[in-house]
Amino acid sequence: MRSRFAGRKAESVTTIAVLVAVVLVLAIIASGIRIVRPTHRGLVERLGKYNRYALPGFHLIIPVIERMFQVDIREMMVEAQPQMIITNDNLNARVDAQVYLKVKADEESVKASQYNVANYQFQIVNLARTTLRNIIGTLTLKSANSERGKINEELRSTLLIETASWGIEILRTELKEIDPPEDVQETMNKVVKAENEKVAAIDFATAVETQADGQRRAEIKKAEGTKQARILEAEGQAQAIQLVNEAADKFFVGNAQILRKLEAVERALAQNAKVVVPGDTQLINVIGELAGVVPVAPKPVTTTTPVRK
Repeated sequence: MRSRFAGRKAESVTTIAVLVAVVLVLAIIASGIRIVRPTHRGLVERLGKYNRYALPGFHLIIPVIERMFQVDIREMMVEAQPQMIITNDNLNARVDAQVYLKVKADEESVKASQYNVANYQFQIVNLARTTLRNIIGTLTLKSANSERGKINEELRSTLLIETASWGIEILRTELKEIDPPEDVQETMNKVVKAENEKVAAIDFATAVETQADGQRRAEIKKAEGTKQARILEAEGQAQAIQLVNEAADKFFVGNAQILRKLEAVERALAQNAKVVVPGDTQLINVIGELAGVVPVAPKPVTTTTPVRK
């Protein structure tokens, strides 16, 4: 009886031990499961030494012996905290910038981002701040505000050179603000306002000058038109006088007395006076021919003689 009971007890202990062992094995296996997202890459170390590169998907590591470090390869933005920088013209400017970067997705770059630099995000901020002080310190405040693109490009080029061994890519840099002190800003605003008013005054003067020039050209055109009209009128009068002279030469050669009479009639008609024209056949014929009317020949007067019976 006792031996049978002891045998059953031993079997129960063995079963429990097996179950505990299975549970422990499953727990160890479960603790070694790693899932790498598409936005990350993994570095697996075994006993503190780099072992393998983990791509997105399911991975199993040996607990305690192996460790996996996941690295985000997405684009990220780091803030270069605002700082006061003295420009080349001895003015204090408050400068703030942003740096956009990402870890390259290949194995060597991911390893470099973890093994070649302690904390690339923290160090890129300090490097950007130092580089900005060196760049803007050589510029005046006005040129720094007007050459933001140049400053951004120079900052990015410097960061690319300095972080070449970090396994990261500097995508772009952006200057958020370059603000002078308030009193300097007010003075600059007054200068800009004065320059704008000057430009407006010049534009207004140019417009007035253009308008005056247009009016002058219009007056010249008008005078030229009046001149041309008078020339044409004079030419017409000259042609009329020529025709009169030709008519006089044609009709009044050797008839000076008739011409004098005709001129007297013309002056009288011009003054709207009533004139009794003498029945001079030659004068009437001349007036008729000038008017384009052919004079009618007078009817012959017939006289009847009485017939003597």
